[in-house]
Order: sequence, then structure tokens, then C-alpha cells
Amino acid sequence: MRRLLLSNDDGVYAPGLKALHDALEAHAKLRVVAPDRDRSGASNSLTLSRPLSLTALENGFYSVDGTPADCVYLGVNGVWDERPDLVISGINHGGNLGDDVLYSGTVAAAMEGRNLGMIAIAMSLCGDRYFDTAAKVASSLIGAADQLSLPPRTLLNVNVPDVPWEAIKGVKVTRLGYRGPAEKPLAVEDPRGRTRYWIAPVAANADDGEDTDFAAIEAGYVSITPLQTDLTRHPACRDVQDWLDAFA
Repeated sequence: MRRLLLSNDDGVYAPGLKALHDALEAHAKLRVVAPDRDRSGASNSLTLSRPLSLTALENGFYSVDGTPADCVYLGVNGVWDERPDLVISGINHGGNLGDDVLYSGTVAAAMEGRNLGMIAIAMSLCGDRYFDTAAKVASSLIGAADQLSLPPRTLLNVNVPDVPWEAIKGVKVTRLGYRGPAEKPLAVEDPRGRTRYWIAPVAANADDGEDTDFAAIEAGYVSITPLQTDLTRHPACRDVQDWLDAFA
């Protein structure tokens, strides 16, 4: 039976994680390792300043007092004798579209799995109602995972519209869109008169063309975007070299 490692960034008690587990438990041998609290926005951070605690819960899940990447690192890399065949992160409460992937702990958990040599999928629901829809999508993808062939260090970022299963129009392979510049932080005053700052909501879409993840979700399609971990802007290398040569 296929061995799957499940994780997330919303925390070990999140309903999206339970929905994912319940949809897959009849089809695979599951291990769940997730943060002990909400770690949304943790991105790819690892905890290096202290040791981590791994706690077994009554439902068979494991919680970690660290980041999503910590959870996958421990789940894959030596805590147990058996390595998983696949890492799946989610189901996230809210979409991870466009620039979101740079900050997302959901995507980071999948990325850590990919960095450790696993096939990895990040699953997000673009809302917080129809987790059963996203769970069905995840189950169908896992069922065909053996036939998936990806280039090295690639993962799949999957976003699902927050609609009933019968309202899903289909599945589209997409590229990441882009959002505009971030808004200013919101200043608030705490009870002691000190100023504190909330990070502002995401900005409006700057690129949501027909082939983007934004457009697919808006039209009612599941979006699947292959992601790579190489952030090099290869076409710009020649420009930078020419710039250096000009004043060398």
C-alpha cells in the first residue's frame, strides 16, 4: 500500500487536514505530522535555534512545535524507518495563488518534501466551506500519482474552487499569476497605548490572464501549477553580465 505523509500550515487540528485524511485513509497508509498551531505564512523556514518536540495525539496524528517545513523534515528524514512515497500538504483554508506561493506554509511543506526527494503536492481550497470537494480532488490525484513524471525538484500546487463537487467545471494546468504591490500595514493601538501593525490584505491581481491560476479558479476550474525551486531569472543573466562588463 502506498505510504503518504500529510502535513499543513493551519495546524494539526484544522478541518482541512482531517478532510484530507478521511478521504485518503482507505487508499493509503497515512502518517500525519503537522504544526501544533496555525503557522500560515511561515514559508520555508526551519527551526534552528532550539530542538523540536514531536507529540503523538489520541487520533494518531503527530504535532510539532515548529513550522510546516519542520514537520515534513521530521516526517521524511529519519524519525521513522519507512520513508513515504508522497508528501501532500493541506487542505489549506484559502487559496495559494500567484505570489502567495512565496509566503505559503502549505506550499513550503510540499516543497520540503520535494527537496527531500519525494513526489509532493500542495492542496488549497479557495475558501473555507467545501473541503469535501477539495478532498475528492486530492483523492483522484493521488490515485493517479504513480503515473506522474516530473522534472527534478518540481512540485504541484493545486487550488480548488470553494464550490460543491458537481459545480467543478474541470481541471486546468496553469501558470502563476501575479498580484500588485502590497498595501500599507494597518496601524492599531494596543490597551497600553502602543502602536502595533497588522499586515494588510493581499493586493488586487496585476496579472490574471486566461492561462493563470487566478483565471482558472474564477471560472470554476481546479488549477494545477507545476512549481520549481530554482528562482534564478535565467534570461536576466546575460543582462547582468553585460552590466558588469560595462564598468569592469
